[in-house]
Amino acid sequence: MQSSKSSLAALTLGAIGVVYGDIGTSVLYAVKEVFGSGHVPFTPANIYGILSIFFWTLTVIVSLKYVVLVLRADNHGEGGLIAMLALASQAVKDKPQLRSVLLGVGIFGTSLFYGDGVITPAISVLSAVEGLEVVSDQFKHYVIPITLVVLFCLFAVQKRGTSGIGKFFGPITLVWFACIALLGLSHIVGHPEILWALSPHHALGFMWANPGISFIILGAVVLCVTGAEALYADLGHFGKRPIRLAWFGVAMPALTLNYFGQGALLLAEPEAVKNPFYMMAPDWALVPLVILATMATVIASQALITGAFSVTKQVIQLGYLPRLNIQHTSVRDTGQIYMPLVNWGLFVAIVLAVVMFRSSSNLAAAYGIAVTLDMLITTTLTFFVIRYGWRYPLALCIAATGCFFVVDLAFFASNLLKLFQGGWFPLMIGGIVFSLMMTWKEGRRLLNDKLRADAIDLKDFLESIFISPPMRVDGTAVFLTAETGAVPNALLHNLKHNKVLHQQNLFVTVHNHETPWIGLDKRLQVEPLGHDCWQVVVHYGFKNDPDLPRALELLRGRGCELEPMTTSYFLSRDTVIPTIGSGMAPWREKLFAQMHHNASGAADFLHLPNNAVVELGSKIEI
Repeated sequence: MQSSKSSLAALTLGAIGVVYGDIGTSVLYAVKEVFGSGHVPFTPANIYGILSIFFWTLTVIVSLKYVVLVLRADNHGEGGLIAMLALASQAVKDKPQLRSVLLGVGIFGTSLFYGDGVITPAISVLSAVEGLEVVSDQFKHYVIPITLVVLFCLFAVQKRGTSGIGKFFGPITLVWFACIALLGLSHIVGHPEILWALSPHHALGFMWANPGISFIILGAVVLCVTGAEALYADLGHFGKRPIRLAWFGVAMPALTLNYFGQGALLLAEPEAVKNPFYMMAPDWALVPLVILATMATVIASQALITGAFSVTKQVIQLGYLPRLNIQHTSVRDTGQIYMPLVNWGLFVAIVLAVVMFRSSSNLAAAYGIAVTLDMLITTTLTFFVIRYGWRYPLALCIAATGCFFVVDLAFFASNLLKLFQGGWFPLMIGGIVFSLMMTWKEGRRLLNDKLRADAIDLKDFLESIFISPPMRVDGTAVFLTAETGAVPNALLHNLKHNKVLHQQNLFVTVHNHETPWIGLDKRLQVEPLGHDCWQVVVHYGFKNDPDLPRALELLRGRGCELEPMTTSYFLSRDTVIPTIGSGMAPWREKLFAQMHHNASGAADFLHLPNNAVVELGSKIEI
């Protein structure tokens, strides 16, 4: 029992650092942007109304939608948009057209994650460093350089992994939440009447009196829920109970106290509207608060970067991106990975965002469209999960998701007003990533169709060559093929050039499934082909770590014994030539051919040893 309590406490502390680091730093800029927009007349009644809107936005979107409803939609303990997409697609697998639409919508939502992943670290770190301007105007010219240095250091250490510093994330973020709660409480004590803003009638009254302004400021109010998607995405790391305990026990009370403290400050000192968060602190605490805020935003950004690595790996295993170089940064935790292309691609985009927008206020104009559209997509997929997966009555499903859909739609519509003020930037990034994903998926489909049409049946081929068998050499050859039952080009090249066949031959196909985990008991599907040849299918879920040599060790005791020193891996690689045809648009065909050419291949992705041989196959036109 004591061990269970200790584990729960550790997981809850970890959830505070990883899950809520992002939403915890939203106090730096959310209130400032609402009142700084110039749309809201600065009156005590309006302060009460805005604070009430903030509180009930947190309650409806985070507490009710994500913590109460969406966390229930776990996919074998895993969460995130990919897990939700897998659940939804499985729920409607008997409706192929609907399933195709949901897959497209879900992948588009995943693409938007990268747009959000660029804006969130930029606005968080920049808003923290902007606290120096409150200390002294002389620091104003150093804000952007310091921000870029902090971001560079953050991305530069990614290749070393987070196992060393990860244990500090929870405690530091817990200190951050305690600090913002105390800051808020210190001002609430002087104006305790501000707590009346907890009543929803203040929010409803403000919206009733100012419908147009209410719609416009939703684009700034959404800043208070930055990182809400992390609640669901990190479900597999911490579990439902620690995430819920961390939210209701620490994060939400601290956020509420700080927002209401900022409101109390504005009642007493309206001029504090230029930066209400930092102006809550006494002068002696400003520099330490800037340092702590910067640490908190770095932790929040770290969680997002790690999430980008994880999501990219899952998308690769679902077949929507080529196999990229993945480096494992921990010998114990397979989830700790580093992807150089994703890491530095994110860094370049974030630097571009900081240099282009130059302030957290300008970045706030860019933030919102991508994340609210993601929230809308999550709500939509949730409906199909509970309706067709859980078989709940239609009326109950509409009631459960309809309210959230309306709220998400209102926030998304409001953020569309910011499209030309910067909202185009994350949409552009998401659109580029979506084009890459769909081009790769469609290109692989066309390529596999072409290969399948020209393929030689493996069983018939083996029967023919063993009529007059070639020389057999010691060892085992592992031929990776995209399709079962087809002769790999690498085998043809080996017979043509080397005139030999290994003593044992494995024809291995890797199948990735729309489930998070597939256990070792279901990892292999083996079919003997005779003459010491086997057809092997290796099954992985999108959260499994593809390790082919380890998977093939499961063949021991099935008539096939593999010795690492005498096993050679052969990967067929085809040269793709784009042609003008009926497949894809010419620009997409050229893009796919370039991606296929630049792909690092399966050797690193599948943990193949250094003796893996890449055989170039014939040129294929698509």
